Amino acid sequence: MGNQLVLVRHGQSEWNKLNLFTGWHDVALTNEGIKEAKAGGRALEGDGIKFDAAYTSALKRAQDTLTIILKELGQVELPFTKDPALNERDYGELTGLNKDDARIRWGNEQVHIWRRSFDVSPPGGESLKDTTARTLPYYRTQILPDVLAGKVTIIVAHGNSLRSIVMEIEQLSGDEIVQRELVTGVPIIYEIDAMGRPLSKRDLTT
Repeated sequence: MGNQLVLVRHGQSEWNKLNLFTGWHDVALTNEGIKEAKAGGRALEGDGIKFDAAYTSALKRAQDTLTIILKELGQVELPFTKDPALNERDYGELTGLNKDDARIRWGNEQVHIWRRSFDVSPPGGESLKDTTARTLPYYRTQILPDVLAGKVTIIVAHGNSLRSIVMEIEQLSGDEIVQRELVTGVPIIYEIDAMGRPLSKRDLTT
């Protein structure tokens, strides 16, 4: 068995529900998002997982998801580290806009490029490549050493910061990672080797 690392995308947020570009804006979970976080925690409990280390972003929706998961596991006393390196990508001028309204303003093709290209950033914002450039150094220097020391570790973050980490673990290209969808609240469990590469991967669908 390798070292265990669990990734969880935060539960549905208020702006997810409204189909808005959220980025670094600090919004709360919806009732559905709370349910998703509880279900993810119960799935981890059913799998017999207990954590030794926990990391999340500087944003409330990820922190609240982690707190709910730890409560379901009976680990409310486990300290966790919060860092903006794990924040969602910054959508710049798109932040707060309805995605359909953005398509009307800039066109379907342009919005698709901003959302699904690896290295094209929206006005005033970050591309996935930019997000990767801040997320991966933190993962490599702060989180991975815990995992390789045998600590069962959880990261609760966002679609794009987690894509960056998945890209690193699975050694995916930019074109491959932009196609990867991460379901809100569903834990992904990796067993990784001493080089940080995956021995196994499974989703705890709830």
